[in-house]
Amino acid sequence: MAYDCLIVEINDRFVGTITLNRPDQLNTFNTPLAGALYEALMALDQDPKVRVVLVKGAGKAFCAGIDVNELEGKTVDAYRQWVAHMSRPLLTISKMKKPVIAQVHGVAAANGAGLVAAADLAIAAENARMGLTAINVGLNCVVPVVPVSKSVGRKKALEMLFFGEMIKAPVAVQMGLINRVVPKAALDAEALAWAQSLADRSPIALQNAKQAYYKTEDMNYHQQIDLMCDAFARLCTTEDAKEGVAAFFEKRRPVWKEK
Repeated sequence: MAYDCLIVEINDRFVGTITLNRPDQLNTFNTPLAGALYEALMALDQDPKVRVVLVKGAGKAFCAGIDVNELEGKTVDAYRQWVAHMSRPLLTISKMKKPVIAQVHGVAAANGAGLVAAADLAIAAENARMGLTAINVGLNCVVPVVPVSKSVGRKKALEMLFFGEMIKAPVAVQMGLINRVVPKAALDAEALAWAQSLADRSPIALQNAKQAYYKTEDMNYHQQIDLMCDAFARLCTTEDAKEGVAAFFEKRRPVWKEK
């Protein structure tokens, strides 16, 4: 896979890495990047050589939002199509089978913060800062606030949306916006090790867990329990479930067959 604004790599331990590659523009979303990111996410989700996807940014920032150079001179309908295109990768992550980890450094603002929140997991350098900053230029981040609110709750999400302040990584982890904070110099190694540790687990079990979680997220409690019971029952019939239990009793590493 070759893209002008992304670098896509797959290592020999089932981790696919997508690097946003517009460093001179702080990896802001423009129309080509949003389209390429959607295509790359979908391609890695279908690739049998990939079990976990890692998303990061080139240069000094993760992603500073949407490129405002594309903002001017559209009709309401055109703006709606444009922002839906920009938001498509955020929505896509929840529909993917495979886990997605955001690796965050520097600034993750507006749509960049939304991308962090939309990822299933996030690891950040201690110098990372995140915020829904569009209110500061007379706009707002009403699309990115949707995944942000799923992570931090209504009150904190609205505070981020209304005030547009940048939040430092240690505070972001306390809020639930990210999972881990590591030293800046160790971010690449720590993020890759975390992704590879996840890739060592049963791909079928991970995909079953992710799909069931997102499917039940907005159901009532009783519906959630009922669907989760069904998801677990289906998982129990897979060869990987049998292999995992057998490996546990035999005190060996499991060999996943992904079926």
